Amino acid sequence: EVQLVESGGGLVQPGGSLRLSCAASGFTFDSYAVGWFCKAPGKEREGVSCFSSSDGSTYYADSVKGRFTISSDNAKNTVYLQMNSLKPEDTAVYYCAAGPFSSWSVYEYDYWGQGTQVTVST
Repeated sequence: EVQLVESGGGLVQPGGSLRLSCAASGFTFDSYAVGWFCKAPGKEREGVSCFSSSDGSTYYADSVKGRFTISSDNAKNTVYLQMNSLKPEDTAVYYCAAGPFSSWSVYEYDYWGQGTQVTVST
């Protein structure tokens, strides 16, 4: 059974950091692209960062460039999203997804995790 499980969300103060993890089972990340998406209340799900395992390329939304870093650990079959200098507007449910190639479109991904809540607040 293919499964993605996110973890690492929580409540953090503005300026703080979190590291989200996305662990895969039933397939290996080294043959897939991985995307992190977020969904805030009242908004559409939108892309935050993408990672292409084929060539190691990484992509970031303008709103998170310089603050977030996507990385992978093939031995653990896990992809991470390091989130630094968090802002209240980063508050959302964060999802990881896997698909054949990197894309900002949710429709290009075959597998999705259940999401993890990130809340940035004092």
